[in-house]
Amino acid sequence: MVSPLRGDEPPVKPATRGGARRLLATLAKLAYPVVILCAWRWGSPRFVGLLLLTLLWLQRAAGTGPLAASLRKLTAVDWAVAVTLNVASVAIVLTNSALVMRLYPSLVNLGLLVAFSATLVKGPSMVERFARMTYADPPAHVVRYTRRVTQLWCLFFVVNGVFSVYTAVWWSAKAWSLYNGAIVYGIIGTLLAGEIAWRRWIMLPRAARREAS
Repeated sequence: MVSPLRGDEPPVKPATRGGARRLLATLAKLAYPVVILCAWRWGSPRFVGLLLLTLLWLQRAAGTGPLAASLRKLTAVDWAVAVTLNVASVAIVLTNSALVMRLYPSLVNLGLLVAFSATLVKGPSMVERFARMTYADPPAHVVRYTRRVTQLWCLFFVVNGVFSVYTAVWWSAKAWSLYNGAIVYGIIGTLLAGEIAWRRWIMLPRAARREAS
């Protein structure tokens, strides 16, 4: 029997390390709305900016392994989004500006819009990429459907991004935090649930009837 006190315990398996990195990346993503929701209470945009910058680098470092290898895998679109958000975070830290901090969620929407719309140009669409995690070779009607869903998400990012700017300029700090850190995620959850219901009970049965006929 090997004693754990001797320091010669078996090394951690790569799969375990990968699971830990994915967990850390997920926690970093989930922490973002918490930071925005609590931003009005902290009263320090610089502190919020430091937290946002830390979360960005935690996601990048923990998401796909060593940081250098992870950065090499970024596409041009990824680089544009990553640089924009990092510059915004640094700007919040340097200026300690409440307005710059409040505009950050709108930049996140802009980044998501760029990422999703870029896949409509080059393909496969963003939602199709998610679908391929379950179906390696989706049929044509699924490809068309996932493209339309991707377009709808692009529309959502446009509308929500503009509204986020409105909340940043005209709403109180508390109302801004509540919308961008909580309410919008309820809206996103509702949209996701609606899409799942539509796909399961309307789109897929309709496609099955067409194939049967």
